[in-house]
Amino acid sequence: MKPITCEQLLDQLNWRYATKQFDPAKKISAANWFALEESLVLTPSSFGLQPWKFIVVTDEAVREKLKVASWGQAQVADCSHHVIFVIRTDVDERFVTSNMKLTSDVRGVPQESLDGLKKVILGFLPGINVAEWATRQAYIALGNFMTSAAMIGIDTCPMEGIDSAKYDEILDLPSKNLKTVVACAAGYRALTDKYASLKKVRFPKAEMLTRI
Repeated sequence: MKPITCEQLLDQLNWRYATKQFDPAKKISAANWFALEESLVLTPSSFGLQPWKFIVVTDEAVREKLKVASWGQAQVADCSHHVIFVIRTDVDERFVTSNMKLTSDVRGVPQESLDGLKKVILGFLPGINVAEWATRQAYIALGNFMTSAAMIGIDTCPMEGIDSAKYDEILDLPSKNLKTVVACAAGYRALTDKYASLKKVRFPKAEMLTRI
């Protein structure tokens, strides 16, 4: 497979910005959305546990409710697809066991060969705040999603300015052992979005990056 060039990568990352106004008339094609869904599924996670789910909301009525729970931010209703990154609240021994079985099935190896890894994971989880750990994993998925979208010319806006408890209520997440972490609107920028043409404000590389 031929990789993209360094110039293409930097061009798209410079093109990307947190879109404030989406064009509600422009929708992401089925082919492009399929690719973005795959980018979510392919996101790496600690131990490969994938302690998350991704809820894609296109229903207008639901999005209007979520808009209210997002302090009225128009991106929720105007974007093409609104993605909610949620963490699992049932990351326990049963969940780890199911992950080991999946690994065994996919890779064609005996489950017993994974007992060492399973023991390490089950020894790791009790010593951490699992919700905080899972939240950090979800942000890996968010970054991967945003970068993947930029690579194919699709705009995004990450959204922490949401009432996560209200999101949970609207989507009935507690009953599914899920909890909202962050959301991301995806679609195409409106021509009237003044933020699209603003220069990026970043600290100089010399201040931000150290080579040892």
